[in-house]
Amino acid sequence: MSTSGNIARRASARVSVGPVRVGGGAPIVVQSMTNTDTADIEGTVRQVQALARAGSELVRLTVNASEAAAAVAPIRERLDRAGVGVPLIGDFHFNGHKLLREHPDCAAALAKYRINPGNVGRGSKRDPQFAEMIEVACRHDKPVRIGVNWGSLDTDLLTRLMDENSTSATPLTAQEVTRSAVVLSALGSAQRAEELGLAHDRIILSAKVSGVQDLIAIYRDLAARCDYPLHLGLTEAGMGSKGVVASTAAMAVLLQEGIGDTIRVSLTPEPGGDRTREVIVAQEILQTMGLRAFTPLVVACPGCGRTTSSYFQELAQSIQSHIRTRMPQWRREYAGVEDMTVAVMGCVVNGPGESRLANIGISLPGTGERAVAPVYEDGEKTVTLKGERIAEEFQELVERYVARRYARLG
Repeated sequence: MSTSGNIARRASARVSVGPVRVGGGAPIVVQSMTNTDTADIEGTVRQVQALARAGSELVRLTVNASEAAAAVAPIRERLDRAGVGVPLIGDFHFNGHKLLREHPDCAAALAKYRINPGNVGRGSKRDPQFAEMIEVACRHDKPVRIGVNWGSLDTDLLTRLMDENSTSATPLTAQEVTRSAVVLSALGSAQRAEELGLAHDRIILSAKVSGVQDLIAIYRDLAARCDYPLHLGLTEAGMGSKGVVASTAAMAVLLQEGIGDTIRVSLTPEPGGDRTREVIVAQEILQTMGLRAFTPLVVACPGCGRTTSSYFQELAQSIQSHIRTRMPQWRREYAGVEDMTVAVMGCVVNGPGESRLANIGISLPGTGERAVAPVYEDGEKTVTLKGERIAEEFQELVERYVARRYARLG
């Protein structure tokens, strides 16, 4: 599977976030955010480790109180001792200027600060508090994501734009004015940060909203007006399939247009659910679009009246689980294994053809047919599996294929 695609990426400045490069033609970066209390050092370390193992290349932490700020450096130290080097981003609202001032170890340990211009202060306090955060970023040479969210949009800016629009000869809708306010807040704050001394290549912008069409319109506008790297994400995407579908619908359009340098899928987890789900969905969006490869893809048919048993679904699930479990070691040992495609097909209608197109594939016989399953490798039939151990034998063939097909590293 090619991961270069035919998508022309928008030109943007390159920003270094620790060892991770964002923008400037670098691969689109996957990031996530913890939902632990950051003051809970051990719990936060465990979740960051899980997110990093799942493939999150940047992890954001809530830094909302003195206890949370005091925990950041110990969290960084424990992660480093465990060999987990994922950069940490501090998410600041309302009191970020104070926390960064009072906790210099936190300011130093973070790889990037996220500042919401709508939540840095009201009225006369806004500019000096914003300036203090930018000055800390400059002093520690940290990049900043200026992250506008229309749920906390600068009310002074929005009110001014609404007033101006009301006297216009061709007034815009309230929705259009709000979209414009989001863009102007991001761009105006970035300009102010540069005036305060933050380098152009230390700024990333985001403008998160919860409506698919609003997100597309806002990011198109931002992309046309600046070359800052852009962080994509549909905020408050929701739970389950709704959150996945909405995030994919919004971001896929923008990514297809070359807009976006880093992404997060903001899923609401089920109670007690796995936070790493948002990382896997982000990876799958990028991989299915041909923009990056993270893990071999399993192609499986949806099933029909010819596949009324659950055997092929169980085999597909087993193979996908096996691949995700083995991928960390495969990535260390074999070059390019993340590009592999594995087909698990349920019957003989499309099974042989799909299996030939995959790197390695199996075509199961369907319901009530003779239990024979041909296996295809690089387009050629290599063996036919029979009997009760088809699943185990196919898994072994996948292992052998990886060892034979992909060059060993080191």
